[in-house]
Amino acid sequence: MDNRRPPLAPAFRSLPEYVHHWAQTTPDRRAFTFVDHPAPDSRGVHRTLTWRRLDVRVRAVAARLAEEAEPGARVALLCPQGLEYVTGFLATLAAGLIAVPLYPPGLPGQGDRLTAVLADARPSVVVTTSRHVGEVQELGDRVVAVDQVPDAAARDLEPADAEVAYLQYTSGSTRTPAGVEISHANVVANARQALSAYGADAHPVTCVGWLPLYHDMGLVLSIAAPVVRGLLSVLMDPVAFLHEPARWLRLLAAHPRALSAAPNFAYDYCASAVTDAQKAELRLDGVVALINGSEPVRPGTADRFQAAFAGQGLIAETHCPSYGLAEATVFVSAARPGEPLRRFALDRDALAQGKALPARPDDPRAVLLAGCGTPAGQQVRIVDPVSGDRLSEGEVGEIQVRGPNVGRGYWNQEEQTRRVFGTDSRLRTGDLGTVLEGQLIVTGRLKDLIVVDGRNHYPQDLEATVQDTHPAVRRDRLAAFGVAGGSGERVVVVAEHSRTTSLAEIDVPALVRAVRAAVSGRHGVRLTDVLLVPPGTVPRTSSGKVSRALTRERYLAGVYAADGTA
Repeated sequence: MDNRRPPLAPAFRSLPEYVHHWAQTTPDRRAFTFVDHPAPDSRGVHRTLTWRRLDVRVRAVAARLAEEAEPGARVALLCPQGLEYVTGFLATLAAGLIAVPLYPPGLPGQGDRLTAVLADARPSVVVTTSRHVGEVQELGDRVVAVDQVPDAAARDLEPADAEVAYLQYTSGSTRTPAGVEISHANVVANARQALSAYGADAHPVTCVGWLPLYHDMGLVLSIAAPVVRGLLSVLMDPVAFLHEPARWLRLLAAHPRALSAAPNFAYDYCASAVTDAQKAELRLDGVVALINGSEPVRPGTADRFQAAFAGQGLIAETHCPSYGLAEATVFVSAARPGEPLRRFALDRDALAQGKALPARPDDPRAVLLAGCGTPAGQQVRIVDPVSGDRLSEGEVGEIQVRGPNVGRGYWNQEEQTRRVFGTDSRLRTGDLGTVLEGQLIVTGRLKDLIVVDGRNHYPQDLEATVQDTHPAVRRDRLAAFGVAGGSGERVVVVAEHSRTTSLAEIDVPALVRAVRAAVSGRHGVRLTDVLLVPPGTVPRTSSGKVSRALTRERYLAGVYAADGTA
């Protein structure tokens, strides 16, 4: 029998202890369901683990891992999305080992990152599935296939003595990926913070997710938070979502009080790609929270998504802009479900000078930003990035965070750890933002700022103007960045064209003229280069964000010369 309301759990130190608790108190309730889509027209094949069954699998795989490595050794998780990934991750923690959440070889565009992370983490064991054993054997001497470990291997384990639970490698959007040391206490604290922020500590929800489990938000929202609260977590593969976004919406509709998260682009994608026929079968009035946790969170995206699915009963107040980063486990600040989306129209020129001054929403020089709510059980302050002095409300500076969820530092990077995590327990996020009317507003990345003639320009602001100028520009698949020039910083835009048209069909000179005019008129910036390139050419991080840093590197190396048109 599946009781929808789990009893309150006592506080435990680690996720495996929570698994064992639920296995003892509510053994037959569903814990994790993976919905596979083996064919293009598949409606989904469900596989489920109860808490009792999950506990057996975790203890069996943990016992096997303990035979292969000493406590504190790293274990690389090279499993595909699914129940084996959940089991492998929790088993690694139960065995007192340090998990390194990754993915099997062959993920498009992520081969170099996988190689770099494995070289940095130096895992003693690789965990995968029998299907992928052949692919990963060359990546490690010791390989354990989760689905080949028998239940008979399960044995009772003492709670892990290790402090570090896993290394969460950053996505690489602004620098080479670095492994953040996340302790058992960090992940339990952040799970509790997220549950509280989205109301899941007081009311039962079903966590529905397609975000990769190697990504910080996917890991916490789809594994850690459900385990801490004893909730059902329903998973699907990210590729299945990209092939047919309606699959995600069907799962939301099928589960009462569904809570889910996605980056900003996913909401735009659903609004444009889900057909009327697919909408007709959806009822979304039971969705309690849709978290938008990727930069930048655009109010217009929430409006388009709401307009697209209001007829299916979607409540506008379910949209929850949020802010987080891997160094804080993930969740930092969140808008609460049931509250109207807070939107702010700010003067662009004042924002460039570090002041958040109101503007009319219809002013063409206004910047529209979403409020990301209030901190989730932690302290947030805005400081001058140079002096470190605390700034007043309405002043733009670096976001700093303090809380039990802030990681221990970077794996084997003492200097960078001191610089980012500091000696005062305050995390220097490298993100710029301000506080208005009690809401945290994220304005951009400090390292991404483009400075022209002494004025600051946010790349996402330029990118929004470019993609709104011409329908041939693919939304959220473009990068604006600065490069050094003889007379100061030059500004470049590399943009993919839409998948629905070919480069030969586009009047590229006319598009470039329109883009230059729009950016000049709206931002007072002259674009040195505008390159239109094929879909898939602009690199993205492992979490799906455009990597401006890598796009800039490729531009300087001349990679786009053959494909792009200036």
